[in-house]
Amino acid sequence: MTRWVIMLVAVLLLLPGVAAAVPPPPPNPSDDQISAGRREADAKAARVGELTSRLTAAEAELQRLTDDVAQKMELANKARVDLETARDEAAKARQAADAARTEADAAGQAVEAARRELDEFAAASYQQGSTVGSLSAYLGASSPEDLLARNQLLAAVGDANLNALDDVEWARSEKANKDAAARAALDVANQKEAAADQAKRDADTAHQAAAQAREGQAAQAAAIEGDKSRVESELTAALGAVQSLEGQRAQYDQWVEQKRREDEEAAHQAALAAKPTAPVDRPVAAPTGGVETVVARAMSQLGVRYSWGGGNYNGPTVGVRDWGVGDSYGDYYTVGFDCSGLMMYAFAGVGVYLQHYSGYQYNSGRKVPLAQAQRGDMLFWGPGGGTHVALYLGGGMMVEAPYSGSYVRVAPVRYGGIMPYAVRLL
Repeated sequence: MTRWVIMLVAVLLLLPGVAAAVPPPPPNPSDDQISAGRREADAKAARVGELTSRLTAAEAELQRLTDDVAQKMELANKARVDLETARDEAAKARQAADAARTEADAAGQAVEAARRELDEFAAASYQQGSTVGSLSAYLGASSPEDLLARNQLLAAVGDANLNALDDVEWARSEKANKDAAARAALDVANQKEAAADQAKRDADTAHQAAAQAREGQAAQAAAIEGDKSRVESELTAALGAVQSLEGQRAQYDQWVEQKRREDEEAAHQAALAAKPTAPVDRPVAAPTGGVETVVARAMSQLGVRYSWGGGNYNGPTVGVRDWGVGDSYGDYYTVGFDCSGLMMYAFAGVGVYLQHYSGYQYNSGRKVPLAQAQRGDMLFWGPGGGTHVALYLGGGMMVEAPYSGSYVRVAPVRYGGIMPYAVRLL
């Protein structure tokens, strides 16, 4: 027995690295601490889910009000055009009425002039002893010379002059009718102009009311978004605390396992010292990585700004122009990730190199039903997965780079528009 103890001591002295390889044990949080942290994170996640639902409803109402504003704006434009048309029609009606009144007045004056001429002719005819337009103008002649004079007088007047008064009276009646019609048309045009003016005022008032309602809803949505962002930050902190505790537990478990292996190695070396000719096969440590490496890389980017077109295998990059919303947030000069860029970085840690497009990423691995999704699977939205992608964390949570103006975050899984399959690469 003494011989074996001496040999074991000698082996340990010859292998100081083995004896000193295991460091002091790291902190080992209790199960209660970890459970309490998870409960807090679950409560925050539930609150985020509630705020997400409220924000979705608020944004839906905001969209409805935005559409209403657009409709009211178009109705206001229509009323404005209708008013201009009514004003033009009223102006034309006034011009027509003025012209008809002028013609009627001229016709009246012509009638009066014709009356005077007729009166003069009648007086002259009477002096000649004849009745204008009757045969007595011939029968009552006292001599051939008188008959010739009367014939010349009647020929000078002619049938047209005898009927001139009737023609002028007819023209005056026609002009009077036109004048009345023009004044009636003017009344209608004025009524239309007044109605169009009232319609314009009503449309403008409705547009202003709709715009005010939209502004109020936008403020409400912004307030909910602020609450949601705050709770998401709290959730991130709570998840970070849980992950820290779980990380400490994992480190402690690794320490225990390492100590066990080192103890076994020490015993094995002692046995080899007793039998130096025996062949020795040193164990090879299993490679680390996999799902947790992917998750850890994605989680390490929490809080990094969203940047459309940003991100690659090595980390966040400057985004690119999208000539739209992204540009309005300055994505093209801001370092960050978009959704597919974050997946590129996460999976590059295990040697999986994805393309920078969620639609291609959707076809990059094995598809599993959404109900069977596991931690480390990718979730997709939109036709062919081409709208959005996120990394599933389990427990109904995911990590994502959501949209311009936001940051990489942990959020509850959104099931609206989600593809029916998750994609598993590991």
